[in-house]
Amino acid sequence: MSNALAVAAVSAVLQYYLGNVYTGLSSMFGGQVTLSAKAPDIVQAELGTGSTLQNQVNLFLHQVRENPAWRNVGQPRVAADGKTQLKSPPLALDLHYLLTAYGSNDWQAEALLGYALSMLHENPVMTRDDIRKALGALPSADPTNPLSSFLKTSGLADQIEMIKITPSTLGQEEMAWLWTALKADYRPTYPFLVSVVLIEAPANVSLAFPVLSRRIKAQAAAPPQILGIELPKGQVSAAPGDTVTVTGEFLSGASQVSLTNPRLAIQQFANVSPVTNNVNGALTFVVPNVPLSFPAGIYSLAVLFNDSSGVTVQSTASLPLAVAPVLQTSPPPTVVQSGSSTQITIVCSPSVMAGQSVTLTLNSASASAGPIDAATNTLEFQFTPALPSGSYLARLTVDGSHSVVSVNWNVHPPVFLGPMVTV
Repeated sequence: MSNALAVAAVSAVLQYYLGNVYTGLSSMFGGQVTLSAKAPDIVQAELGTGSTLQNQVNLFLHQVRENPAWRNVGQPRVAADGKTQLKSPPLALDLHYLLTAYGSNDWQAEALLGYALSMLHENPVMTRDDIRKALGALPSADPTNPLSSFLKTSGLADQIEMIKITPSTLGQEEMAWLWTALKADYRPTYPFLVSVVLIEAPANVSLAFPVLSRRIKAQAAAPPQILGIELPKGQVSAAPGDTVTVTGEFLSGASQVSLTNPRLAIQQFANVSPVTNNVNGALTFVVPNVPLSFPAGIYSLAVLFNDSSGVTVQSTASLPLAVAPVLQTSPPPTVVQSGSSTQITIVCSPSVMAGQSVTLTLNSASASAGPIDAATNTLEFQFTPALPSGSYLARLTVDGSHSVVSVNWNVHPPVFLGPMVTV
């Protein structure tokens, strides 16, 4: 999901690519064409009149509305008391823009607008690569606009929904009323819609303690098939190096398991143990431990059947498998108390990739690591208000996959042993 900077990032991306349209056309228009993203009354005041007129194209966000198709997606979840909100749904927005052309001579405004409309028509979707390229081209230090250095962390390129550009019809009365409200003289204008921008703040949430046991039954279907995934006792996810058991039917001859994460474009393979009972068989494999290229997260697990040359000839349907992050105890987490907040720095394995969502939970208090721009195994978390002194059960969550906790099963009730963070 995107963060609160996504709306500004959309304007910055549009301004970047509209500016590229006029590169090399200075001779046609008798001077450089300026691209701006300001209110029309400000543009008019800056342009002036008479001999000071210049060629300019202005992008103006005049209205923001909630997207009706996403209105009921991901409704808020509440705690057991029925009142405490645990997570908000994404804020889905439609952005309404005005594209206005200012020309210093006859026909120039029309020509400027024509080039811009052609670009929008030929590029109705902002691809992820386009967004990354436009935001990456922003100056890291712009004295005239400090915001430019922060837009790269908006997460706009990583949101699940693509950004689409469509025409938006405004009637004569609507257009007249709009320009009157803007207190600016009307110029050739094209209204269009950008949809949809999904904003989800990385706010702290409450996280319940993990369930210690589960009982899941599945009905057999057509062979070959996998019916379940068994993790080491008490775990809800498998850490790298853990042995996982896959149960199913007609698994004899299985060669590998495939672990796929489409969002991160990752596919990892692991060899499996031989299956002795063909009808009600089970196979095991070891979760790959590749810290730099196999991050934690939710993967789709499928069993593969390969021929003698290693080519996959058949595969089963997939089941989800959570690959857990590991919170390292060496070096130990560092804790810094600063007034009303507590900053905790931890080292994890495997490394967290760009665009992944990361949360640290101490007992039931959680804090987000914020946007991840590059692969890293060192993460900082800011807890507000400050945490009281004490020892806390620590759990790291990466893309919905929780780290493994140690449990003493020899006492009743069972007791959590760690990992612990001391504040």
